[in-house]
Amino acid sequence: MSTDASSLTTQDLEFLRRPLHGFLSVAGGPLPPQPRPVWFEATDEGTIQLFTAPDSLKVRRLRRDPRASIVVAAPVGERERWLSVAGRTTVEPEGAHDLCARLAARYWDLEDPVRAADLAAIMAADQVRLVIHPETVRRYQY
Repeated sequence: MSTDASSLTTQDLEFLRRPLHGFLSVAGGPLPPQPRPVWFEATDEGTIQLFTAPDSLKVRRLRRDPRASIVVAAPVGERERWLSVAGRTTVEPEGAHDLCARLAARYWDLEDPVRAADLAAIMAADQVRLVIHPETVRRYQY
């Protein structure tokens, strides 16, 4: 395992740009933490962003304590690899629907009418963008 105190490497970004699920944990929640699977995007600036409803439990917890982490692992059948990013998280009112559209195209076949309807329902609802600003990055590769 290696730690780079605050930044994502080029190899990290390549890994994170795959359609993998991340497991998000926020501070201020129950002990032990109860991560939730999420779609996410690694940005060129080295942040991690995702979208959620503005009244979600994770947003309420992040408003009290902005710390969060996400863990992403390679799927079964690949060599073992995981990446953990932890840091301060901001709740951004803009850009969530654009992010949602990009991620839906990454994770779903939008030619499927059921998935297209799922996306339309998400887009019809209010969303905010969560941005994790890395303070600690841990990685493991076997």
